[in-house]
Amino acid sequence: MFIPLYDTNRLRHIRLQYVTIGLIVANALVYLATTLGGENFTNAAVLGLGFIPSVVHDKVELSPEFVVIPESLSYLTYSFLHADIFHLGGNMLFLWVFGDNVEDALGHIRYLIFYLACAVAGAFFQGLVAWDSQVPLIGASGAIAGVVTAYLILYPRVKVWVLAFARIPLRIPAFIPLILWILFQIVMFAAGGEDRISWACHIGGIIAGFVLVLVLRSRGVPLLAGADGEPDPTPNIQQPPVPVEPAASEGTPAQPGSQWGRGAATPRD
Repeated sequence: MFIPLYDTNRLRHIRLQYVTIGLIVANALVYLATTLGGENFTNAAVLGLGFIPSVVHDKVELSPEFVVIPESLSYLTYSFLHADIFHLGGNMLFLWVFGDNVEDALGHIRYLIFYLACAVAGAFFQGLVAWDSQVPLIGASGAIAGVVTAYLILYPRVKVWVLAFARIPLRIPAFIPLILWILFQIVMFAAGGEDRISWACHIGGIIAGFVLVLVLRSRGVPLLAGADGEPDPTPNIQQPPVPVEPAASEGTPAQPGSQWGRGAATPRD
């Protein structure tokens, strides 16, 4: 639908988005580690670290050679695995464009908690929808869906550069592509879209992102910021001018002012 490229939203509360950068580096390193080991190693990593609902719900037992972590940890570990370079690149691009400002609004620690909680929510919702599934869930899409939703709530009118239909560059308010993206996830989930994509995981991340950003944002950070990333300014209301008594001309004695701010009439002979 669209590819985000850049936003015009500066950082205000932090100097560097090092949690966002760290998450991108971690995802890239895990991808390299799992792919450089060969196909067998990649498959073992997916089975051992991916989220498999039937295994987590004790419907199926994983072969002992693939058990490398407690099953409950797969609610998190799955989000650092990716199927290919395009899967990784797409998720990390969304994280790079939108994650820094969400980190700025929440603070480093709360942002990390937010990101991981959205990942857990994505896996949890996938597990509810596909309770007995034996297909491993991998990818950071659940966490990214939470970041996108948080950005929409925090900065809907900030201008972003996107490639519409992967070829048309546009500079538009963030709420246009982000709302369309979220609606697309909901429609595909309701329609039972492509099986290779876990739309349920995206929905779980969206719900978690919506709730958690309201709870975890730093004090003083507004919602629905204006076009420059700041809250809309207070209208400049002009105050009526205050009457000022004119100064007496040179050589003429000043007259006492009345209660209406005007000089008293000069008595005539």
